[in-house]
Amino acid sequence: MDPRLLRAFLAVAEELHFTRAAARLYVAQQALSRDVRRLERELAVDLFARSTRQVTLTADGERLLPYARRVLAAHDELSAAFARGSAAAALRPLLVDLNSPGLVFGRILDRARELAPQCELMARFESGLTGAAAEIVAGRLDVSFGRFAGLPESVRAGLGHQPVRYEPMAVLLPVDHPLAGLDTVPLDRLAGERVYAGAGNERTLEWTDLALRLFDGRGIEVAPPAPLAVGPEEFARIMAKHRNPVLAVVGFPELPGCVLRPLVDPVPLSPVSLVWRRGLRHPGLDALRRAAAELAAEEDWLNRPADGWIPATDALIMMIQD
Repeated sequence: MDPRLLRAFLAVAEELHFTRAAARLYVAQQALSRDVRRLERELAVDLFARSTRQVTLTADGERLLPYARRVLAAHDELSAAFARGSAAAALRPLLVDLNSPGLVFGRILDRARELAPQCELMARFESGLTGAAAEIVAGRLDVSFGRFAGLPESVRAGLGHQPVRYEPMAVLLPVDHPLAGLDTVPLDRLAGERVYAGAGNERTLEWTDLALRLFDGRGIEVAPPAPLAVGPEEFARIMAKHRNPVLAVVGFPELPGCVLRPLVDPVPLSPVSLVWRRGLRHPGLDALRRAAAELAAEEDWLNRPADGWIPATDALIMMIQD
């Protein structure tokens, strides 16, 4: 039996509250509920009686409780026995890629630093999860954020991930673009446009792939590769020169001479996960996972809007976490 399922059961059994139990385990409430339901299916019993007012243990839940505690205690003892030798290494600085300054990932890092002040969590700013994943696998980076489903399956096999946010997407426009005067830009208004989405940048393949899926059948083209711009000044200069709209997210930092407009009808979503090297044990990673889960719960980051668009493969992968 998967210890994670027992740990989910024990947290709910002790808290008798799914939201508090999810925060205690640093996971989204939806993921916790799925694990509890899976355990109930495996045991073919109901473990909890749920109502809008309270959660209580059933008779079978009460019967499972002492077994779960003993199994998890043995599991933790085994893990601790083999973790002592690497305890000193676990407190090395943790390298965290935030993609770009100004995005919401910085808030997760700030909260994690509060939760684990004994750890040194070092920020890096390297655009694109594809590039970051290669660095993580090679051991030169520890943690990043981005679209986990956009990585090859062979790469995902060596990584852990925790869904963090369905981030609404937007379009960055020159201030004098015909669509710049709109408060929101319906997706079909981009028909006939060439929209820049990182084409040609080997570090952002997952983002370009998401754009291709979004634009398919809508008459929108992905703009051809442009020179790789490092820093906001160079990015603004290249954008002013080529004048292509840029696919972005609603939290994208402001640029001079440009306006950011949310996309609607439908609202395209960028599925974001916290991603790390599988097997990594570090109190800083624990703090990041807890911070991400807390902010996601507080601000409803994992609640997909009714008119939200996301590829089917991403929807499936965002339902599973490590």
